[in-house]
Amino acid sequence: MAEGWRFIAVRALPEVILDWEVPFALSSNPKRDLSGPGSMSGTIEPEYARLRGPDGLPIIEEWGTKLFLEIEGHLRWGGIVTKTSFDGPKASIQCEGFSSYAHGIPYEAYLISGALITPKDPYAGKDKNHDGYIDFSHPKKKVPRPPKPYGGPRIDAFDAVRNIWGHIQSRPYGNISLRLDQHDLGEKLGAADGSDPWELAWWNNPDCGQTIDQLARDIPFDWIETHAWSGGGNTIDSRMVLGRPRLGRKRSDLRFADGENISAIARPEGMGDEYANEIVPLDKGEGRKMARFQAHKYEGRPAAPRAHGHRQDAVVRGRDAGPQLQRLSGRTGVLQIPAIQIVDHPNARFGS
Repeated sequence: MAEGWRFIAVRALPEVILDWEVPFALSSNPKRDLSGPGSMSGTIEPEYARLRGPDGLPIIEEWGTKLFLEIEGHLRWGGIVTKTSFDGPKASIQCEGFSSYAHGIPYEAYLISGALITPKDPYAGKDKNHDGYIDFSHPKKKVPRPPKPYGGPRIDAFDAVRNIWGHIQSRPYGNISLRLDQHDLGEKLGAADGSDPWELAWWNNPDCGQTIDQLARDIPFDWIETHAWSGGGNTIDSRMVLGRPRLGRKRSDLRFADGENISAIARPEGMGDEYANEIVPLDKGEGRKMARFQAHKYEGRPAAPRAHGHRQDAVVRGRDAGPQLQRLSGRTGVLQIPAIQIVDHPNARFGS
Protein backbone atom coordinates (compact mmCIF):
# COMPACT_ATOMS: atom_id res chain seq x y z
CA MET A 1 0.00 0.00 0.00
CA ALA A 2 1.24 3.47 -0.87
CA GLU A 3 2.40 5.66 1.99
CA GLY A 4 -0.44 7.72 3.42
CA TRP A 5 -3.10 5.35 2.04
CA ARG A 6 -5.44 3.29 4.18
CA PHE A 7 -8.72 1.44 3.74
CA ILE A 8 -11.46 1.86 6.34
CA ALA A 9 -14.30 -0.63 6.87
CA VAL A 10 -17.65 0.74 8.06
CA ARG A 11 -20.84 -1.16 8.83
CA ALA A 12 -23.53 -0.13 6.37
CA LEU A 13 -26.42 -0.15 8.87
CA PRO A 14 -25.93 1.47 11.27
CA GLU A 15 -22.87 3.36 10.08
CA VAL A 16 -20.19 2.33 12.60
CA ILE A 17 -16.46 2.14 11.89
CA LEU A 18 -15.27 -1.47 12.15
CA ASP A 19 -11.59 -1.27 11.17
CA TRP A 20 -9.29 1.68 10.48
CA GLU A 21 -6.63 -0.40 8.72
CA VAL A 22 -8.13 -3.06 6.43
CA PRO A 23 -5.32 -5.06 4.74
CA PHE A 24 -6.84 -4.51 1.32
CA ALA A 25 -4.61 -4.84 -1.76
CA LEU A 26 -5.90 -3.11 -4.87
CA SER A 27 -6.34 -5.19 -8.01
CA SER A 28 -6.82 -2.06 -10.13
CA ASN A 29 -7.00 1.65 -9.52
CA PRO A 30 -10.16 2.92 -7.77
CA LYS A 31 -12.51 4.39 -10.36
CA ARG A 32 -14.70 7.44 -9.84
CA ASP A 33 -17.40 7.85 -12.48
CA LEU A 34 -19.09 11.05 -13.56
CA SER A 35 -22.84 10.39 -13.20
CA GLY A 36 -22.11 6.82 -12.17
CA PRO A 37 -21.20 4.80 -9.07
CA GLY A 38 -17.57 3.98 -9.84
CA SER A 39 -15.85 0.85 -8.58
CA MET A 40 -12.92 -0.53 -6.60
CA SER A 41 -11.64 -4.09 -6.48
CA GLY A 42 -8.90 -5.85 -4.55
CA THR A 43 -7.95 -8.81 -2.42
CA ILE A 44 -7.52 -9.63 1.27
CA GLU A 45 -6.19 -12.61 3.13
CA PRO A 46 -8.85 -15.30 3.77
CA GLU A 47 -8.06 -15.17 7.50
CA TYR A 48 -9.14 -11.52 7.59
CA ALA A 49 -12.24 -12.25 5.54
CA ARG A 50 -13.37 -14.57 8.33
CA LEU A 51 -12.93 -11.95 11.07
CA ARG A 52 -16.07 -10.59 12.71
CA GLY A 53 -16.89 -7.17 14.05
CA PRO A 54 -18.26 -6.21 17.49
CA ASP A 55 -21.79 -6.91 16.18
CA GLY A 56 -20.90 -10.54 15.45
CA LEU A 57 -21.13 -10.11 11.68
CA PRO A 58 -18.21 -10.49 9.25
CA ILE A 59 -16.20 -7.29 8.90
CA ILE A 60 -16.30 -7.73 5.12
CA GLU A 61 -19.89 -8.61 4.19
CA GLU A 62 -21.65 -8.26 0.83
CA TRP A 63 -24.01 -5.25 0.96
CA GLY A 64 -23.29 -4.98 4.67
CA THR A 65 -19.91 -3.21 4.63
CA LYS A 66 -18.84 0.16 3.29
CA LEU A 67 -15.19 0.49 2.29
CA PHE A 68 -13.44 3.85 2.06
CA LEU A 69 -10.03 4.81 0.69
CA GLU A 70 -8.26 7.56 2.63
CA ILE A 71 -5.21 9.28 1.15
CA GLU A 72 -3.28 11.59 3.48
CA GLY A 73 -6.35 12.31 5.60
CA HIS A 74 -8.79 12.84 2.72
CA LEU A 75 -11.44 10.31 1.66
CA ARG A 76 -10.90 9.81 -2.07
CA TRP A 77 -13.25 6.88 -2.68
CA GLY A 78 -16.17 5.23 -0.93
CA GLY A 79 -18.59 2.46 -1.74
CA ILE A 80 -20.36 -0.72 -0.71
CA VAL A 81 -18.91 -4.22 -0.86
CA THR A 82 -21.11 -5.87 -3.49
CA LYS A 83 -19.33 -9.18 -4.16
CA THR A 84 -16.85 -11.45 -2.45
CA SER A 85 -15.25 -14.60 -3.83
CA PHE A 86 -12.37 -16.90 -2.97
CA ASP A 87 -9.77 -17.69 -5.60
CA GLY A 88 -6.91 -19.76 -4.27
CA PRO A 89 -5.17 -18.18 -1.30
CA LYS A 90 -6.84 -14.77 -1.74
CA ALA A 91 -10.32 -13.43 -1.12
CA SER A 92 -11.44 -11.11 -3.94
CA ILE A 93 -13.55 -8.09 -3.02
CA GLN A 94 -15.60 -5.99 -5.44
CA CYS A 95 -16.98 -2.61 -4.34
CA GLU A 96 -19.32 -0.18 -6.08
CA GLY A 97 -20.29 3.40 -5.28
CA PHE A 98 -23.32 4.19 -3.14
CA SER A 99 -25.47 5.06 -6.16
CA SER A 100 -25.34 1.44 -7.32
CA TYR A 101 -27.73 0.69 -4.45
CA ALA A 102 -30.57 2.42 -6.32
CA HIS A 103 -30.42 -0.04 -9.22
CA GLY A 104 -32.88 -2.87 -8.89
CA ILE A 105 -35.05 -1.09 -6.29
CA PRO A 106 -38.60 -0.47 -7.58
CA TYR A 107 -40.27 2.90 -7.11
CA GLU A 108 -43.37 2.07 -5.08
CA ALA A 109 -45.09 5.46 -4.99
CA TYR A 110 -46.57 7.89 -7.50
CA LEU A 111 -45.05 11.10 -8.84
CA ILE A 112 -46.27 13.24 -11.73
CA SER A 113 -45.10 16.57 -13.13
CA GLY A 114 -47.11 18.63 -15.62
CA ALA A 115 -50.30 16.57 -15.43
CA LEU A 116 -53.16 17.55 -17.74
CA ILE A 117 -55.87 18.92 -15.46
CA THR A 118 -59.44 19.11 -16.76
CA PRO A 119 -61.55 21.32 -14.46
CA LYS A 120 -65.02 20.14 -13.55
CA ASP A 121 -67.71 21.70 -15.74
CA PRO A 122 -70.27 23.30 -13.37
CA TYR A 123 -72.91 23.15 -16.12
CA ALA A 124 -72.42 19.54 -17.10
CA GLY A 125 -75.81 17.78 -17.31
CA LYS A 126 -77.80 21.03 -17.11
CA ASP A 127 -78.86 21.00 -20.76
CA LYS A 128 -80.75 17.73 -20.96
CA ASN A 129 -82.77 18.71 -24.03
CA HIS A 130 -79.59 19.80 -25.85
CA ASP A 131 -80.98 23.13 -26.98
CA GLY A 132 -77.87 25.03 -25.87
CA TYR A 133 -79.62 26.68 -22.92
CA ILE A 134 -79.52 25.95 -19.22
CA ASP A 135 -82.55 23.94 -18.22
CA PHE A 136 -85.33 25.90 -16.47
CA SER A 137 -83.48 29.20 -16.77
CA HIS A 138 -85.69 32.32 -16.99
CA PRO A 139 -84.92 34.22 -19.03
CA LYS A 140 -83.14 31.60 -21.13
CA LYS A 141 -79.41 31.55 -20.52
CA LYS A 142 -76.90 29.91 -22.86
CA VAL A 143 -74.72 27.15 -21.51
CA PRO A 144 -71.16 28.55 -21.14
CA ARG A 145 -68.28 26.77 -22.78
CA PRO A 146 -66.65 24.18 -20.52
CA PRO A 147 -63.41 25.30 -18.82
CA LYS A 148 -60.28 24.51 -20.79
CA PRO A 149 -57.81 21.87 -19.58
CA TYR A 150 -54.48 23.18 -18.37
CA GLY A 151 -51.09 21.93 -17.24
CA GLY A 152 -50.70 21.13 -13.57
CA PRO A 153 -47.77 21.87 -11.24
CA ARG A 154 -44.35 20.86 -12.49
CA ILE A 155 -41.37 19.82 -10.43
CA ASP A 156 -37.69 20.54 -10.94
CA ALA A 157 -35.59 17.66 -12.24
CA PHE A 158 -33.47 17.67 -9.08
CA ASP A 159 -36.63 17.48 -6.95
CA ALA A 160 -37.46 14.28 -8.82
CA VAL A 161 -33.99 12.86 -8.10
CA ARG A 162 -34.31 13.79 -4.42
CA ASN A 163 -37.82 12.30 -4.31
CA ILE A 164 -36.54 8.99 -5.69
CA TRP A 165 -33.62 8.83 -3.26
CA GLY A 166 -35.94 9.88 -0.43
CA HIS A 167 -38.19 6.97 -1.35
CA ILE A 168 -35.22 4.58 -1.35
CA GLN A 169 -33.81 5.72 1.98
CA SER A 170 -37.21 5.90 3.71
CA ARG A 171 -37.73 2.17 3.18
CA PRO A 172 -37.08 -0.09 6.18
CA TYR A 173 -33.31 -0.67 6.41
CA GLY A 174 -32.78 1.44 3.29
CA ASN A 175 -31.04 4.51 4.72
CA ILE A 176 -27.43 4.27 3.47
CA SER A 177 -26.67 7.83 4.70
CA LEU A 178 -26.35 9.42 1.26
CA ARG A 179 -27.05 13.15 1.32
CA LEU A 180 -28.17 15.03 -1.80
CA ASP A 181 -27.63 18.68 -2.75
CA GLN A 182 -30.72 20.83 -2.21
CA HIS A 183 -30.46 23.35 -5.06
CA ASP A 184 -32.67 23.25 -8.19
CA LEU A 185 -31.55 22.62 -11.74
CA GLY A 186 -34.03 25.09 -13.24
CA GLU A 187 -35.40 22.49 -15.66
CA LYS A 188 -39.03 21.48 -15.08
CA LEU A 189 -40.26 18.02 -16.02
CA GLY A 190 -43.24 17.60 -18.34
CA ALA A 191 -44.84 20.07 -20.76
CA ALA A 192 -46.22 23.32 -19.33
CA ASP A 193 -49.55 22.86 -21.12
CA GLY A 194 -50.06 19.32 -19.83
CA SER A 195 -49.63 17.75 -23.28
CA ASP A 196 -46.69 15.57 -22.22
CA PRO A 197 -46.60 14.91 -18.45
CA TRP A 198 -43.65 13.22 -16.76
CA GLU A 199 -44.88 10.34 -14.64
CA LEU A 200 -43.37 7.79 -12.30
CA ALA A 201 -46.01 5.23 -11.32
CA TRP A 202 -45.56 2.17 -9.13
CA TRP A 203 -47.80 0.05 -11.40
CA ASN A 204 -45.23 0.41 -14.19
CA ASN A 205 -42.57 -1.07 -11.87
CA PRO A 206 -39.94 1.63 -12.59
CA ASP A 207 -36.38 0.98 -11.47
CA CYS A 208 -35.11 3.83 -9.25
CA GLY A 209 -31.52 3.71 -10.50
CA GLN A 210 -32.46 3.47 -14.17
CA THR A 211 -34.90 6.40 -13.79
CA ILE A 212 -32.19 8.66 -12.36
CA ASP A 213 -29.76 7.62 -15.10
CA GLN A 214 -32.39 8.35 -17.76
CA LEU A 215 -33.07 11.82 -16.34
CA ALA A 216 -29.33 12.61 -16.30
CA ARG A 217 -29.04 11.58 -19.97
CA ASP A 218 -32.20 13.24 -21.28
CA ILE A 219 -31.99 16.68 -19.66
CA PRO A 220 -28.86 16.42 -19.23
CA PHE A 221 -27.06 17.04 -15.94
CA ASP A 222 -24.05 15.68 -14.06
CA TRP A 223 -23.67 14.21 -10.61
CA ILE A 224 -20.85 12.67 -8.65
CA GLU A 225 -20.34 10.99 -5.28
CA THR A 226 -18.07 12.58 -2.69
CA HIS A 227 -17.04 11.53 0.82
CA ALA A 228 -15.49 13.60 3.59
CA TRP A 229 -14.80 13.46 7.29
CA SER A 230 -17.15 15.38 9.55
CA GLY A 231 -17.95 15.58 13.25
CA GLY A 232 -14.34 15.71 14.39
CA GLY A 233 -13.12 12.95 12.10
CA ASN A 234 -15.20 9.97 13.25
CA THR A 235 -18.24 10.51 11.04
CA ILE A 236 -18.34 10.29 7.26
CA ASP A 237 -20.43 12.66 5.17
CA SER A 238 -21.39 10.91 1.92
CA ARG A 239 -22.91 13.26 -0.61
CA MET A 240 -24.31 13.24 -4.13
CA VAL A 241 -23.19 16.49 -5.75
CA LEU A 242 -25.64 17.64 -8.43
CA GLY A 243 -24.29 19.71 -11.34
CA ARG A 244 -26.24 22.68 -12.64
CA PRO A 245 -26.10 21.40 -15.31
CA ARG A 246 -22.43 20.37 -15.53
CA LEU A 247 -19.78 19.69 -12.93
CA GLY A 248 -16.19 20.83 -13.18
CA ARG A 249 -14.60 23.39 -15.44
CA LYS A 250 -11.88 23.60 -18.06
CA ARG A 251 -8.52 23.55 -16.30
CA SER A 252 -5.43 25.29 -17.62
CA ASP A 253 -3.48 24.97 -14.36
CA LEU A 254 -2.92 21.18 -14.46
CA ARG A 255 -0.19 19.40 -16.39
CA PHE A 256 0.02 15.74 -17.40
CA ALA A 257 3.32 14.78 -19.00
CA ASP A 258 5.06 11.50 -19.74
CA GLY A 259 8.08 11.12 -17.51
CA GLU A 260 6.66 13.51 -14.92
CA ASN A 261 3.33 12.32 -13.56
CA ILE A 262 2.00 9.87 -16.18
CA SER A 263 2.91 6.30 -15.32
CA ALA A 264 0.90 4.54 -18.04
CA ILE A 265 -1.12 5.45 -21.12
CA ALA A 266 -3.96 3.38 -22.53
CA ARG A 267 -3.48 2.43 -26.18
CA PRO A 268 -4.59 5.29 -28.47
CA GLU A 269 -7.48 4.37 -30.74
CA GLY A 270 -9.66 5.91 -33.43
CA MET A 271 -13.28 6.93 -32.99
CA GLY A 272 -14.70 4.06 -35.07
CA ASP A 273 -18.49 3.90 -34.83
CA GLU A 274 -18.44 6.78 -32.34
CA TYR A 275 -17.31 9.21 -35.07
CA ALA A 276 -19.84 11.90 -36.02
CA ASN A 277 -19.44 15.36 -37.54
CA GLU A 278 -23.10 16.32 -37.71
CA ILE A 279 -25.68 16.47 -34.94
CA VAL A 280 -29.45 16.87 -35.12
CA PRO A 281 -30.92 18.09 -31.81
CA LEU A 282 -34.68 17.57 -31.49
CA ASP A 283 -36.93 19.80 -29.40
CA LYS A 284 -40.57 19.85 -28.32
CA GLY A 285 -43.40 18.72 -30.53
CA GLU A 286 -44.61 15.53 -32.17
CA GLY A 287 -44.26 14.29 -35.73
CA ARG A 288 -43.89 17.02 -38.35
CA LYS A 289 -44.37 19.70 -35.71
CA MET A 290 -41.23 18.70 -33.81
CA ALA A 291 -38.64 21.47 -33.81
CA ARG A 292 -35.12 20.57 -34.92
CA PHE A 293 -31.88 22.10 -36.16
CA GLN A 294 -28.60 20.81 -37.52
CA ALA A 295 -25.09 21.58 -36.42
CA HIS A 296 -22.03 20.31 -38.25
CA LYS A 297 -18.27 20.39 -38.11
CA TYR A 298 -16.89 19.29 -41.47
CA GLU A 299 -13.13 18.83 -41.87
CA GLY A 300 -12.84 17.21 -45.28
CA ARG A 301 -14.49 13.91 -44.36
CA PRO A 302 -17.92 12.66 -45.54
CA ALA A 303 -20.88 13.77 -43.49
CA ALA A 304 -21.81 11.47 -40.61
CA PRO A 305 -24.60 10.86 -39.79
CA ARG A 306 -25.63 10.48 -43.43
CA ALA A 307 -28.77 11.89 -44.99
CA HIS A 308 -30.51 8.52 -45.26
CA GLY A 309 -30.54 7.99 -41.50
CA HIS A 310 -29.21 9.37 -38.25
CA ARG A 311 -27.27 7.39 -35.72
CA GLN A 312 -29.39 7.17 -32.62
CA ASP A 313 -26.64 8.26 -30.26
CA ALA A 314 -25.99 11.40 -32.33
CA VAL A 315 -29.58 12.64 -32.02
CA VAL A 316 -30.15 14.47 -28.75
CA ARG A 317 -32.85 16.67 -27.32
CA GLY A 318 -32.25 20.27 -26.30
CA ARG A 319 -32.95 23.88 -27.24
CA ASP A 320 -29.43 25.24 -26.80
CA ALA A 321 -26.97 24.56 -29.63
CA GLY A 322 -23.93 25.22 -27.43
CA PRO A 323 -23.92 21.96 -25.43
CA GLN A 324 -24.70 19.98 -28.59
CA LEU A 325 -21.75 21.46 -30.48
CA GLN A 326 -19.58 20.79 -27.44
CA ARG A 327 -20.70 17.16 -27.48
CA LEU A 328 -20.02 16.98 -31.22
CA SER A 329 -16.45 18.21 -30.78
CA GLY A 330 -15.69 15.04 -28.85
CA ARG A 331 -16.79 12.86 -31.79
CA THR A 332 -14.56 14.28 -34.55
CA GLY A 333 -11.06 13.44 -33.30
CA VAL A 334 -8.66 11.38 -35.36
CA LEU A 335 -7.26 9.60 -32.30
CA GLN A 336 -8.29 9.50 -28.70
CA ILE A 337 -6.49 8.43 -25.53
CA PRO A 338 -9.09 6.57 -23.45
CA ALA A 339 -7.25 6.89 -20.13
CA ILE A 340 -3.98 7.71 -18.41
CA GLN A 341 -2.56 6.45 -15.13
CA ILE A 342 -0.95 9.11 -12.98
CA VAL A 343 1.02 9.47 -9.76
CA ASP A 344 0.51 12.16 -7.15
CA HIS A 345 2.64 15.09 -8.31
CA PRO A 346 2.73 18.90 -7.97
CA ASN A 347 1.59 19.10 -11.62
CA ALA A 348 -1.83 17.74 -10.59
CA ARG A 349 -2.42 16.70 -7.02
CA PHE A 350 -4.86 13.89 -6.25
CA GLY A 351 -8.29 15.43 -5.85
CA SER A 352 -7.49 18.56 -7.85
